[in-house]
Amino acid sequence: MRLFRRGDGASTLDLLVAGLGNPGRGYERTRHNVGWLVVDELARRHGGSWRSKFSGSLAEVRHGNLRLGLLKPETYMNESGRSVGAAVRFFKVEPESLVVVHDDVDLEPGRLQARRGGGLAGHNGLRSLAQHLGTQEFLRLRIGVGRPGRGDRRSVSDWVLSAFEPEQDVEGLVARAADAVEGVAVDGLDAAQARFN
Repeated sequence: MRLFRRGDGASTLDLLVAGLGNPGRGYERTRHNVGWLVVDELARRHGGSWRSKFSGSLAEVRHGNLRLGLLKPETYMNESGRSVGAAVRFFKVEPESLVVVHDDVDLEPGRLQARRGGGLAGHNGLRSLAQHLGTQEFLRLRIGVGRPGRGDRRSVSDWVLSAFEPEQDVEGLVARAADAVEGVAVDGLDAAQARFN
């Protein structure tokens, strides 16, 4: 499925996939960095190599006959929009051709939800994107990380900045999320929602 026709001023990408996260070793395998883990998996699957661009890391890959841009903003979460906005302008990407992959404390751990638009739910990365893009109508892949359980004294911000629980199948979750992004690229949002939500 073509997301749009190429023509004057059309994007050179079929889909820009921005995985939200924070730079630095201390954040590597935390819940807040699950977006980075997903774009890393997509780059691995499709032989992408990372280069510094747009205050982040960019890989351009092919999935069948589709061209995907994979972006990891390295501005820290609350400035993600600076990086994503620069890439969106450079590639002339419309909101419906941008998928933002991010953690979500309002979904139970391991649940996926693909959607268009929606609120910001206190997520600083999404807030930054909305400010820099001037819209909230981009596509999202929400990855459920849940909230601290009963008796867990950690704040929500401490929770998302900590590692996944040892019993959680992070590799399986990341693989399913990468499958969902590929589903959006190939079959469109509705089909991906029916399969993964």
